[in-house]
Amino acid sequence: MALNQSGWRPTTPEAGGNAPATFTGNKALMLEEALIFEIGSTDTTGVEVAEPVTTASRLGNLARTAAIGLPGLSEPETIRHYTRLSRQNYAIDLGLFPLGSCTMKHNPRLNEKMARLPGFADVHPLQPVDTVQGALGVINELAFWLIDLTGMHGVAMSPKAGAHGELCGILCIKAALEKRGEGHRKVVLVPESAHGTNPATAAFAGFTVEDIPATPEGRVDTEALKARLGPDVAAVMITNPNTCGLFERDLKAISDAVHAAGAYVYCDGANFNAIVGRVRPGDLGVDAMHINLHKTFSTPHGGGGPGSGPTVLSEALSPFAPLPYTARTKDGHIHLIEEERAEEFSAEHFGGRMDSFGRMTAFHGQMGMFTRALTYILSHGADGLRQVAEDAVLNANYVLRSLEDTLDAPFASSGPCMHEAIFSDEGFPEGFSTIDVAKALIDEGFHPMTMYFPLVVHGAMLVEPTETESKAALDQFIGALRSVAERAKAGDASLKTAPHFAPRSRLDETLAARKPKLVWKEPVVSSEAAE
Repeated sequence: MALNQSGWRPTTPEAGGNAPATFTGNKALMLEEALIFEIGSTDTTGVEVAEPVTTASRLGNLARTAAIGLPGLSEPETIRHYTRLSRQNYAIDLGLFPLGSCTMKHNPRLNEKMARLPGFADVHPLQPVDTVQGALGVINELAFWLIDLTGMHGVAMSPKAGAHGELCGILCIKAALEKRGEGHRKVVLVPESAHGTNPATAAFAGFTVEDIPATPEGRVDTEALKARLGPDVAAVMITNPNTCGLFERDLKAISDAVHAAGAYVYCDGANFNAIVGRVRPGDLGVDAMHINLHKTFSTPHGGGGPGSGPTVLSEALSPFAPLPYTARTKDGHIHLIEEERAEEFSAEHFGGRMDSFGRMTAFHGQMGMFTRALTYILSHGADGLRQVAEDAVLNANYVLRSLEDTLDAPFASSGPCMHEAIFSDEGFPEGFSTIDVAKALIDEGFHPMTMYFPLVVHGAMLVEPTETESKAALDQFIGALRSVAERAKAGDASLKTAPHFAPRSRLDETLAARKPKLVWKEPVVSSEAAE
């Protein structure tokens, strides 16, 4: 190292060496944030409001008589509190989000710009139809693309999330069976490799759920499924690509067998980003499939929403789709078909085939998500969407093959994976498990991968890099995961207390789940302590 003119040589002390404890508890800009009740006081207010001129109240006997019990904070205190909390959160704008099955990927800023355009951002669901032709045009155009990309016959746009879309498809199946006079079919078959929401959705709709085992290579046991088909089976709910990250190669044969038995095929389309532009589920005999717009078409995900789960339907199920739906007539006008016009419009334009089971939501779906998804589709085009699938599969296989020498990859011999790679805790010494690897990844600056799911793999670690990550980003993540896995195999005891650099250390998860502290109570200070 060259000396500067004064002869002083800069040195870099060892990180965390003999650092003293700070008065605030902060670690540089890793701020220690108190609860909002500890910042403010419940006996003060942050804003002075003049007493009302009149004592009359429209609340009547609903008016509050007891103190509200919320702390009074000034505007700067409030803004700083929530800004500091936001900095302790992990987000896709900070780094790679390896959650398998959830597909947390970059949301292009172009999509956000389009969704904020006047006319889209401020559209109201109760506006007259003639004043929202542009918004209805977006819904109609997106519906066309979803039908075309999946090879299906129709689409219900109103479901507001993936599980909501699942319910939509299952209710269409239920309505179709009842129309046929076969309401006695009450069993839904769900393979072990399916998403966890599938059995929950079927049970919610009033069906009995039965499991179908997976083969040792991680795919549906086709022979076991065929053997269970019978007059009591309503549908099969199958995820493709499945939660083991593998393509169900026998889906067409499964569909043919299910249809021959008088039942329907529901496909969980949450992993559609792995096959978009390359495989059309309609060609595989699928009758209904929801599409998570956040997973395939990059609308925001996480934090509870907003979501969107349009459900594409086969010709057999399209007549039972929920209202409302959009329809463009020959004069170019786009109509929003509600209950009042459904029968008349169906008779005029669809030969009277519409036989909707009802509604899924009060209004018409998630306009902001529709705008973002259509922007993404149009900016990519057909060739770009095909590349989305290719890059998602390439990135997942890069992660799989880069780590299979360090972590057990139970289905590595089943051929290339699709959108996600799965590992297990096989080979870890006694006392070490997946949770230790996940917690140590937090110290490395990454959100942990999906843990212990799917259940068919012991100690599962499900990693989905998505198509939006660069090789450099993947290499950094692979290096971090390899380092932590090697430490686990070497019996590094420090993993048992990770994370060490997060605002909070590892919790007693059993105690936190069984005895959560959900209500803040002011600490009781004894008179002796006060003195």
